[in-house]
Amino acid sequence: MLSLVITTVLGLVPGPRVDGAPPPEPESSAAQPSPASTATSSPGVPPSSSRSTLAQPSGAQPAGGGGVLLGNDVSWPQCNKDLPEDPAFVIVGVNNGLANTTNPCLHQELDWAEDSLGGTGQPTVALYVNTANPGTAGTWWPTSNEYGGKTVANPYGECREDQTDAPCAYMYGYAKAFDDAYLRSITDPDDYLWWLDVETGNTWSGDKTANRADLEGMTDFFHSIGARVGIYSTGSQWGQIVGQVDSGSSLYGLPTWLAGARTVTGAKDNCAAAPLTAGGKVVLTQFVSKGFDYDYSCI
Repeated sequence: MLSLVITTVLGLVPGPRVDGAPPPEPESSAAQPSPASTATSSPGVPPSSSRSTLAQPSGAQPAGGGGVLLGNDVSWPQCNKDLPEDPAFVIVGVNNGLANTTNPCLHQELDWAEDSLGGTGQPTVALYVNTANPGTAGTWWPTSNEYGGKTVANPYGECREDQTDAPCAYMYGYAKAFDDAYLRSITDPDDYLWWLDVETGNTWSGDKTANRADLEGMTDFFHSIGARVGIYSTGSQWGQIVGQVDSGSSLYGLPTWLAGARTVTGAKDNCAAAPLTAGGKVVLTQFVSKGFDYDYSCI
């Protein structure tokens, strides 16, 4: 562990997943919920299994799943590959593994996602974004409360040059969310549910307050345009990066997308797990099978 950086790789496949991701850079934040990645397991995240109980890439329901409808999350690791057939819903990764990049297959995957079948409490198409708090080691770091042509109301105070505390971390998160909404060619960004992929595979400060401020900046931006926000992580990773969140935080009460299961049964069971923030609810869980992330709707 470096003094101000946590760099543990999590193996999650969907947007949120980390396998196959480029090596973390100071500016990057989480390997995609890869929501697309191959999985190198880390503490609290079991490796994927190839047993017949797992969902099949053909789109067939996994054995023992009771015919439940499953979704998928995809991102850059699935570029130019065959994708699962007939998902109930899809979560597409906006970034290319790092918080300041664009998934080169974003629009092809969004086009595929539009054919999702529905039938669950999830939106048929949602998005997830990588998150990080690289500080001045990143390729860009804010020096004021100005971004996107306006002065941002910063609940932590004034961001100043060469500072890496909560005010500037808030502005970094705000800026990355702004870029995700307006610089990645997303049509009608306010229409989507945006999942924040929070993983130790990306670069984070050792200051949990600053990390929390970073994610609050992202959340506050998305809320400002009328979009919905949720959090993707595991309990152990969330604890390392953010820790407890009080009721005054904009993260409090956000829906949880919980990673870490190996089978559809495990994913179902995780619906009863504790949410990442108090006041929230686990609404979605993930498991990995044969190179794809599968998602189970708890609602």
